[in-house]
Amino acid sequence: MGTEGEQLTEQETAIYDRQIRVWGVDAQRRLSKSNVFVSGLKGTSVEFCKNIVLAGVGSLTLNDDRLVTEDLLFANFLTPPDENDFRGKSVAELCCDSLKDFNPMVSVSVEKGALSNFNADFFQKFDVVVVNCCSLLTKKSVNAKCRKLPKRVAFYSVECRDSCGEIFVDLQNYSYCKKKNEETIECKLHYPSFEEAIAVPWRSLPKRMSKLYYAMRVIERFEEKGRNPGETSVDDLPNVQKLRKELCEAHCLNESQIPDSLLRRLIASRSEFPPVCAIIGGILGQEVIKAISGKGDPLKNFFFFDAMDGKGIIEDISNVNS
Repeated sequence: MGTEGEQLTEQETAIYDRQIRVWGVDAQRRLSKSNVFVSGLKGTSVEFCKNIVLAGVGSLTLNDDRLVTEDLLFANFLTPPDENDFRGKSVAELCCDSLKDFNPMVSVSVEKGALSNFNADFFQKFDVVVVNCCSLLTKKSVNAKCRKLPKRVAFYSVECRDSCGEIFVDLQNYSYCKKKNEETIECKLHYPSFEEAIAVPWRSLPKRMSKLYYAMRVIERFEEKGRNPGETSVDDLPNVQKLRKELCEAHCLNESQIPDSLLRRLIASRSEFPPVCAIIGGILGQEVIKAISGKGDPLKNFFFFDAMDGKGIIEDISNVNS
């Protein structure tokens, strides 16, 4: 990722001096030449945007045509409290104005249009694609478009529901170097697509698999039947429980692996929990920086966080035939 051969300018070297001391000139150069696309600007993805703008990516393109309302201000710290400042603007436009102030060295722009309507060629100009709060079908479609391109485009999906969060990572065929016993070794990882990962039969997964993984898949499937992502309510619980029963029977999984209490938390609140947004957005930023710079062990391929127990869990869910 990034443009090989181009060096940092004197201004970039001065601004990013502390970061260069941490991860080196080459890593910062790769960051400064990288192009990132983010669609769906909710609390978690906004935290992520802030982190990578401060880290010094080359460009950030925002996509979210929703008009700003008071409901969208809850976990989005980039939107001003004065209604007169956001009247008639889209979420992307308002976030763009705020993010430019964080780091003038980063080019921040807005791309209008529905995420599902962008073709594969559109994603060719990016090194990283991050989607938040989109339908199951759109996640699969965007991930597949990224995989069709002649260059590797890293794909990330992130969700935050109430006090829980999920990150999915697809780096395709990824190579990186790390030090082991004072020697530098090359590591290679093969990532499944989102569609391949969630197609792995539940009965073949480890017994201690995160309950959040199953719960998120049930809610995804429920929303696929005509509900906008993130717009469920506690009134939907009986229908979600019915779908859980059907899926558990199909996958030979005990329903106790998806507790009612967890489902209720995930569907009852349409608001994100800001501290969880900060945690998930911070981890996502860290992972994207790793992928761009080639420094550090990347996450493979799901990450889950639940504020109720404060635990972050990494689950490697890959196609059983790969």
